Amino acid sequence: LLDPYVTVSVDQVRVGQTSTKQKTNKPTYNEEFSATVSDGHQIELSVFHDTPIGYDDFVANCTLAFQDLLRSAGPSDSFEGW
Repeated sequence: LLDPYVTVSVDQVRVGQTSTKQKTNKPTYNEEFSATVSDGHQIELSVFHDTPIGYDDFVANCTLAFQDLLRSAGPSDSFEGW
């Protein structure tokens, strides 16, 4: 079992981090982050295992291009509330 948390980065700048969920492989996060982004290119979600000593262990990541998100949204959609 992991003690996972997720970091949120925009163009390689961290804008948020979730709380750590203890001893689970199926964490649920209902947390919100707000960041003002101008001319952003990508958002990255990275999962880490919180370790008691040393560096935390990398588990997985996902990178999404804002351009791809805009293409999948309707013309009047925005990222508010996403």
